[in-house]
Amino acid sequence: MTDSINHTSPFRVAALYHFVSVPRFESLCAPLQTLCEENGVKGTLLLAHEGINGTIAGPDAGIEMVLAYLRAQPEFTALEHKESRASKMPFLRMKVKLKKEIVTMGVDNIDPNKVVGTYVLPQDWNALISDPDTIVIDTRNDYETAIGTFRGAVDPKTKTFREFPEWVRQNTGLHNKPKIAMYCTGGIRCEKATAFMKEQGFEEVYHLKGGILKYLEEVPREESLWDGACFVFDERVSVEHGLKEGEHKLCHACRNPITAEEITSPLYEEGVSCSNCYHTRTEDDRLRYRQRQLQIALARKRGQKHIGT
Repeated sequence: MTDSINHTSPFRVAALYHFVSVPRFESLCAPLQTLCEENGVKGTLLLAHEGINGTIAGPDAGIEMVLAYLRAQPEFTALEHKESRASKMPFLRMKVKLKKEIVTMGVDNIDPNKVVGTYVLPQDWNALISDPDTIVIDTRNDYETAIGTFRGAVDPKTKTFREFPEWVRQNTGLHNKPKIAMYCTGGIRCEKATAFMKEQGFEEVYHLKGGILKYLEEVPREESLWDGACFVFDERVSVEHGLKEGEHKLCHACRNPITAEEITSPLYEEGVSCSNCYHTRTEDDRLRYRQRQLQIALARKRGQKHIGT
């Protein structure tokens, strides 16, 4: 690999999900929250009847402790995870949440344990998406695709994953080629997206195993068909080839990633607005954001971290 994960960065980041029936999921919430807090681990874990999903970060020993605890549960013995590093703690707190779905699509009776697309390993992905008989679909949302995507991929421009099923129903042209190749950040959205596509009558449906994160980790930059950076849901904002931390910042008004060039825009004000959201917010909104930003600045002067950042 040309680029490699920076193992000198102090925090290990573990992204994980596992679809499995967990009738007792509510009982796992409190002990998991306590275990993470006791071991210096922060992030978000979602628990539901259909499994677990989330990303956590912390010291190596803490992450090992949490992963070992999860895999000691009979439902999660086959749990897989993807790792990267962070130069500073990328989360503010630890949250273990109980949910109806571990990734919200809003379509009933979609079960990736029963129907799912064919997994494609990162080293085989280039050949599939370069095949003229393949339509490549990015299942992520518009603010994610804006900073990076695979060459030639179709961008549904969805605001949320709930919009994806209707986008598929409206785009009858997707049936014009025999193969559908789908991808997302870590793989979880494609579990449901490919299951949905199969139920819609598409036969040859494929998805990138481990998602973009695994591709950027394993495929050398010089062989890559990925352009740009990959948005991640933590304070790193984005990662690049070799899972190196990207250069994007986050607008704390709209939560959209912004580039160094966008920060120079007259519409950018830290914590208040950026070129993505300035025209969709009111002056009252910006006044509230400025007041919040003032509290953040005061907390920094006191050597504290304001929970609203």
